[in-house]
Amino acid sequence: MTEPLDEAAAVRHRAKMEKRKAVQDAEVAGKTVEKGLLIVHTGSGKGKSTAAFGLSLRMLGRGHRVGVVQFVKGAWHTAERDALKAFGDQVAWHTMGEGFTWETQDLARDMAAAERAWAKSLELMADPSFALVILDELNIALRYEYLDLATVVAALTARRSGLHVVVTGRNAKPQLVAAADLVTEMTLVKHHFAAGVKAQAGIEY
Repeated sequence: MTEPLDEAAAVRHRAKMEKRKAVQDAEVAGKTVEKGLLIVHTGSGKGKSTAAFGLSLRMLGRGHRVGVVQFVKGAWHTAERDALKAFGDQVAWHTMGEGFTWETQDLARDMAAAERAWAKSLELMADPSFALVILDELNIALRYEYLDLATVVAALTARRSGLHVVVTGRNAKPQLVAAADLVTEMTLVKHHFAAGVKAQAGIEY
């Protein structure tokens, strides 16, 4: 059981927190720009797509429409897609991939799938009814050069002003990182796969 604080300690803490609040309030008040953000989730750690879908729930909770285009992925059926079906027309979900490159083993097929997915991405980004578009695993398509990097970055940079876009996947290209407003790198510290634990429903898919 912790010792009770004396009155002097409580007064010092209150004064410290008052000063901190004043600094924090001033910093928040100085932020006046409102714009659509280009957000990148990358890195070797787990949770990049999961974080993007969590953000989609926040947008849906605000009454906005969300579009999802999945690059590369396609072989596995994901539970988050089923969960988001409950929102009806508020969510437009397009799984355009045919599996990871080591599964398809067909470069022309992979590139064609990526081109179709990118065309769908452009369609959703141009639709003013969407407030958020998630481009899941686009980084993988760019890493393997299924799409032209300069063309993609230019289109993302030129998106309409109020649109938020989230790009996920490992190995984000430096040009995309430079263009982004927010970049988060998921760092792998420990993963259960290393201990022989298989992918599990509700955790990986």
